[in-house]
Amino acid sequence: MIAIIDYGMGNLRSVQKSIERVGGDARIVSRGQDLDRADKLVLPGVAAFGEAADQLRARGLVEPILQALRDGRPYLGFCLGLQLLFEVSYEYGEHRGLGVLPGKVVRFDFSALGASPPPRVPHIGWNQAWQRRPCPMLQGVGDGEYFYFDHSFHVVPEQAETVATTTDYGIDFVSSVWKDNIFATQFHPEKSQSAGLRILENFVRL
Repeated sequence: MIAIIDYGMGNLRSVQKSIERVGGDARIVSRGQDLDRADKLVLPGVAAFGEAADQLRARGLVEPILQALRDGRPYLGFCLGLQLLFEVSYEYGEHRGLGVLPGKVVRFDFSALGASPPPRVPHIGWNQAWQRRPCPMLQGVGDGEYFYFDHSFHVVPEQAETVATTTDYGIDFVSSVWKDNIFATQFHPEKSQSAGLRILENFVRL
């Protein structure tokens, strides 16, 4: 069973329908004991980092998520599901993340570009993801494929070897990471048509 983690934010039904479309048995769960029974975890997200992290802790979901990762169960995160993996975010203050991956989450800063006008923030719409190394979750996905983005902040990993794809939006930012059983994207696979469905299908087939 694939557990879609419900922490009270976002349209999880669309994620569930997309996973079911590619053959996955996906269930929306909000209790730690349900995560303990899951074979795989999906953490989507569309809210502010601090509020999402607070909700995960208030609902007792942090330790079950961390235990699943320690067990080696596959994890797929997108948008906040990527950002929450890191140690700290500077979105409207300073907020502690799950600390699974070393690094931080910062707002787009185009001050060094000298561009007039600079790229708009938030970054909303279709953009390309350039693959930096072979990754099982990207099997069958073309290099430079377009995905759908909607965000103002991006991750800055300390470990370059975890970077799976980067995207150009005035600057090159990390648009997905992969380490062992963890794969997470800044873009939304469930909104990214055939390329996004291919990632979900790869995850289902793990």
